[in-house]
Amino acid sequence: MVSLNCDMGESFGQWRFGDDEGILPFVDCANIACGFHASDPATMAKTVRLAVDLKKKIGAHPSLPDREGFGRREMHLTSDELTAAFIYQIGALHGFLLKEGASLSHVKPHGIIYGMAARDMTIALAIAAAVKPFGVPLFGMVGTCHEDAARQLDVPFIGEFFGDLSYSPEGKLIIPRTHAPVDLDRAASRLSRALDDGVVEATDGTILPVSFGTVCIHSDPPNARAVAERLRAVLNQA
Repeated sequence: MVSLNCDMGESFGQWRFGDDEGILPFVDCANIACGFHASDPATMAKTVRLAVDLKKKIGAHPSLPDREGFGRREMHLTSDELTAAFIYQIGALHGFLLKEGASLSHVKPHGIIYGMAARDMTIALAIAAAVKPFGVPLFGMVGTCHEDAARQLDVPFIGEFFGDLSYSPEGKLIIPRTHAPVDLDRAASRLSRALDDGVVEATDGTILPVSFGTVCIHSDPPNARAVAERLRAVLNQA
């Protein structure tokens, strides 16, 4: 069965971000920010409790150390630095999970490092090396360095489709700095086609093959709750 996951827990201090309470009832998995692009200890604790109460699977959502840029600016770390940064973040979330008697479900890289790792095997291997000690699957894009690195290091892998983002003709994700409202009909139609035919239409009309076991949505579009509800309905129908 294809799951629905969402990036959340991305508030920080007095800054509130995303409709976690409204979205969580519709998703299967919560990818919780670990402090480097967003979140703080209190937010992590609160989001973990909320997900545990709703019996959702909980994964770590680590990023580059770029809080000011929300993890969406390229930074160049050595492989050892990147592995250490990811272990640090995953470990932090793992501590909150232990407190609640919950277990880590998966790891899903955040933002620009997700795209960088899809293209660069050295980066992908550094991330897979950080995930391996935790014994959980890595979420990533099928047919990219995400999958190749996971296979090379014997890390479980789950392919991901993006329900609220567009794809470039090369198969890259187009991630806006700020999200406009998602066209619900278009998102639902695109997901239905991906489920039925295993393809997605890129921005120029190119038809790209896709394979996946989970669908990602984001908490920052203005209509994020409606997106979650609509795509949940598509998956339930499928």
